[in-house]
Amino acid sequence: MPIRELVLVNDPRLRAQAAPVEQFSAELARLAQDMLDTMHAHHGVGLAGPQIGVMRRIFVAHIPAPESEEEEPLHPRAGETFVFVNPQITRRAPETVEGEEGCLSIPGWRGLVSRPAWVEVAAHTTGGEAFSLTADGLLARIIQHEMDHLDGILYPDHITERDKLWPIETEGEPPPVELPTKPPAV
Repeated sequence: MPIRELVLVNDPRLRAQAAPVEQFSAELARLAQDMLDTMHAHHGVGLAGPQIGVMRRIFVAHIPAPESEEEEPLHPRAGETFVFVNPQITRRAPETVEGEEGCLSIPGWRGLVSRPAWVEVAAHTTGGEAFSLTADGLLARIIQHEMDHLDGILYPDHITERDKLWPIETEGEPPPVELPTKPPAV
């Protein structure tokens, strides 16, 4: 499947609301596979439709499996791949957890973001079957990060303290990222 071009920060499509998927088809399944291939090619753990210019409510996620038997898994569902079509968070934990995030659309940056510790999400498969999932840890963080993309929110929008966002070493200069004056409402 083809690797899609990533939409990068400052592109207005990343700030737009994605529309619901209306047709469940082989074409949607191919899109999901393209998204997974693109995510893996860029060493990501999640990718939303708007990040490749597809303004539909779809995202994919993958929790990396340990590279060796001695290494601890990052999550009990390590190695699994997920596709969420028209997802909705139906419940979230009252307590929040701060964790490090990055984004394929914002290369060269990492930040600390507080998010609910767990979420329940209802969604559909590419074939239109409804499912629900309760996620915690890394999977909950990925789901919330990708759901934000569907609503035009980027992870730095949750950060108001400059020391919680930092550049990392990459090829070239990282793009400028503005911090909000207050985090978006949840």
